[in-house]
Amino acid sequence: MATNYDPFRELDRLAGAMFGGGQGPRLMPMDLYRDGDTYVLNADLPGIDPGSVDIDVDGQLLTIRAERTLSSGDGVKWITRERQSGSFLRQLSLGQGVDTERISANYVNGVLSVTIPVSEKAKPRKIAVTSGAVSDEHPTVTVEEKHDKPIDA
Repeated sequence: MATNYDPFRELDRLAGAMFGGGQGPRLMPMDLYRDGDTYVLNADLPGIDPGSVDIDVDGQLLTIRAERTLSSGDGVKWITRERQSGSFLRQLSLGQGVDTERISANYVNGVLSVTIPVSEKAKPRKIAVTSGAVSDEHPTVTVEEKHDKPIDA
């Protein structure tokens, strides 16, 4: 099987070999968006064994780790090998407005989806203001909080 020579790919390979490109954890591409009262993080991890995925929350720091191992049998002669094996790592600072106790994750078709709910305290809410007078000289104002959505147990 013949392959075409690509000088840019060869330059990438050489630079990676010289500067330790084969060492250390690799970044995983991801998308992050808000959908209503949750943040959704989708990270591309094709070829990863779901058992190797490790997600930790330490305070407000979310850490995702994964490992990809590529098998090679005895007597295999590689023609080209562009898929990297090794560790993948991503860390995100969550901030104070999320519920770290209810974070969940799912891995389907090479995409890791992490759902990060917004905390009840950070959700927008309406404040109803009513007025009433104890006497003509000293009016009082009562404030009641009303959440837009019921709190799920």
